[in-house]
Amino acid sequence: MKDNFENYSDEGKRALARTVKLSEELGELCDEVLGHNLMQRPEKLAKREVGNLSDEFADVIITALLLAETMGVDIEKALANKIEKIDKRYEK
Repeated sequence: MKDNFENYSDEGKRALARTVKLSEELGELCDEVLGHNLMQRPEKLAKREVGNLSDEFADVIITALLLAETMGVDIEKALANKIEKIDKRYEK
């Protein structure tokens, strides 16, 4: 996966830019969730494009994966470890 931040030679700047981008994408997802649940002003709902919800989820996930890559996080390992912790929490 690639994005506009590939050109930054400084890893710190790339990580910061992707963190800010993740925040932006999360905001867009929140906006879509509100719209999906008809919890916005009528004027805003009238401008809403139905069907964007899945795209916004994908944008958040992709941006998070790119940030993890920049930060040197092995996302597969991190997910496996987290799922294991969650499973242990709910064991009876």
